[in-house]
Amino acid sequence: MDDITIRPAEPAELDVVAGLRWRWVLESGHQPVTTREEFVRHLVNWAAENTGSHRCVVVVRGGVIIGMAWPTVVQRVPSPRALRRASGDLQCVYVIPGERDGGVGGRLVEAVLARARDLGLERVTVHSSPRAIPAYARRGFASSPRLLHTDVARTDPYP
Repeated sequence: MDDITIRPAEPAELDVVAGLRWRWVLESGHQPVTTREEFVRHLVNWAAENTGSHRCVVVVRGGVIIGMAWPTVVQRVPSPRALRRASGDLQCVYVIPGERDGGVGGRLVEAVLARARDLGLERVTVHSSPRAIPAYARRGFASSPRLLHTDVARTDPYP
């Protein structure tokens, strides 16, 4: 396990990260709405446009990217108790199948949470697959009766 590195993704690596995202969708049994090449191009451009809120973190073993996470920072409305407030959301956590169940994903989540603490975020949320809930729980994530969500049905793609 000491032969892995967890670090911010370099811009030149985002095509590889996009490939992981593509692979994840296929593993989940979903059908892409575009070609792989178009998706890679889109994600690379999207990442460049959204560096203020989304920064990809990768797990590297032997020079190969084996996992990723997209921690986000969301600015919150100021309060009289705190003029600067922010929270985080952990998105798109993925580790390739051959590297799962060995602690790699846990170390990735721990690295993201350490950075969230350094940034002074109030909380970090995650929308998890059922399989990963125990791993998140081991790192302090818990259900909250006050943090609610609803699905909003869309009939057209997001602009």
